[in-house]
Amino acid sequence: MWLPFRIAFGNKARHFLDFKDQAAFMSDDLISDIYAKTSSVSIQQNGTDLSDVLIRMINSNITGESVLDAGCGKGVLARHLSKQYKVTACDIWIDKKTADSFPEIQFKQANIEKLPFGDREFDTVICTHTLEHVRDIFVSLNELRRVARKRLILVLPIERPYQYTFNLHLHFFPYRYLVVQLFRYNHPASACDVREIDGCWYCQEDKIPSEGSLMPSHRQ
Repeated sequence: MWLPFRIAFGNKARHFLDFKDQAAFMSDDLISDIYAKTSSVSIQQNGTDLSDVLIRMINSNITGESVLDAGCGKGVLARHLSKQYKVTACDIWIDKKTADSFPEIQFKQANIEKLPFGDREFDTVICTHTLEHVRDIFVSLNELRRVARKRLILVLPIERPYQYTFNLHLHFFPYRYLVVQLFRYNHPASACDVREIDGCWYCQEDKIPSEGSLMPSHRQ
């Protein structure tokens, strides 16, 4: 596998070949450094893995006014959403150029497994093409749920597991039932809508309101 990875990524190929075996033992700082070093060889189109269809789907299903884009990457989705909502965006590594380009967005460098936000701080929490990268996917999902007040929206790639992939993915979701199991693990009351859109799983979960409160079922 060395040759095709060398052709695709040059002297950064080793990061992609070794990542799955070594990620569990890496510090947050080392993982952040790897993402910084490999950002220039990303195979994304237009700076995002999201299709226009998915971006429109996400935008039409946001509820409330405050939004967290967790795992924001280069800020493409956050920029779209900031035209209508108050957006905070975070990732394990934030390019200074990205943050400087979108002053209307509050960027914060943070590990999704330890989000530096309060409980129920955001009306809608969005996490796209990110959970496949994290080390502890259950802790990460719990953190996303913790900071969401009304709605959680996830997008996961439909991808089969392989030892060597042209990305830094650690988790794979080839089938819908695996995504449903993820949501219901240690959370059996979860009622998550999971559907296939443009080669991805679009997942939407509404938060159960606290006693005496009302939660809208659509954007207000």
